[in-house]
Amino acid sequence: MSKMFETTEINGMKLANRFVRSATWEGMAAEDGACSPALAELMAGLAKGKVGLIITSHAFVKKDGRAGPWQLGIYDDSLIQSLKQMTKAVHDEGGRIVVQISHAGVLAMPELTGKTPMGPSQVEGFPKSPHKGMSVKEIKEVVDAFEQAANRARESGFDRVQIHAAHGYLLSQFLSPAFNKRTDDYGGPVVNRTRALMEVLWKVRSAVGDDFPVLVKMNSEDFLDHGLTLADSVEVGAMLQENGIDAIELSGGTLLSRKLSPSRMGIDSEEKEAYFREAARSFKKELRVPLILVGGNRSLQVSEKLVEEKYADYISMARPFIREPDLIKRWESGDLRRAACISDTKCFAPARAGEGIYCVVEKKQKKA
Repeated sequence: MSKMFETTEINGMKLANRFVRSATWEGMAAEDGACSPALAELMAGLAKGKVGLIITSHAFVKKDGRAGPWQLGIYDDSLIQSLKQMTKAVHDEGGRIVVQISHAGVLAMPELTGKTPMGPSQVEGFPKSPHKGMSVKEIKEVVDAFEQAANRARESGFDRVQIHAAHGYLLSQFLSPAFNKRTDDYGGPVVNRTRALMEVLWKVRSAVGDDFPVLVKMNSEDFLDHGLTLADSVEVGAMLQENGIDAIELSGGTLLSRKLSPSRMGIDSEEKEAYFREAARSFKKELRVPLILVGGNRSLQVSEKLVEEKYADYISMARPFIREPDLIKRWESGDLRRAACISDTKCFAPARAGEGIYCVVEKKQKKA
């Protein structure tokens, strides 16, 4: 049997295989961030397709941290009932599901929040939209919001929670010298830039308990001038491990990193797959905590090699599951063709138009 289909365990939670659905914005939540029936059905389809672990899109923990329209929310107790429908739909199919909790920071949309976006610092021209630096009081309020979101996650029936500290959102901004120009205890050396993330981890852990797996998604590098470096990110990973994180999902880039963004184009060969693999190697050399690797994974053969050669413990994908929610079931059955996803990222266009995410290519082929 392939190593990818072994049963594994993270902090007491058993997983049927080593494949993870990485978070991606679906644009399918209700206007207030509640989980819609269509979004719950999408998650259930991934479980039915035998994805070992499903991670939701980033759910905003405060109204002022909303990144976009039709984004999933976890900022208020009134959303718990709809989130329970999502977890039940997945569990009914035998799946496991994690909620990713997030704050967009300076990338929040003022058109939706009605407030000026805030981040670690005000940085001229980066991003170009107006934003402000946070006071210590505002940082503490956001940390508390993550704690409250974690409480809601457990009450909603999620199997674990993932803290979003990647892709240029708020906690990623604190880690990055490109965004973080602070001179107090939250800025400067990497140990200070990690403080906000550590405070969130401590609060989340106190909310959910030691028996509830807590993950983090973080960047290997920002691929921005004066951004987070690989050496610093490995150091952050070590601090997370020391403070009890259960697994790290490793990504890279931001929405401002252009061609080196998290979702890259043209992954049409095995050589182009797993574009953060060398960063993963650096993490595995220094850390013992389970590592989930995302970024351009498209084939069972490469996935097996990455795990067998100890680049990672789990393989994460997002866009391939938009086209093929049953991809893992197909591979397990013996059909080993690489994922049909052509990495054109056109699947986000219908989501931006309010239609919800889907594979444009697949839909055209079905119509033909």
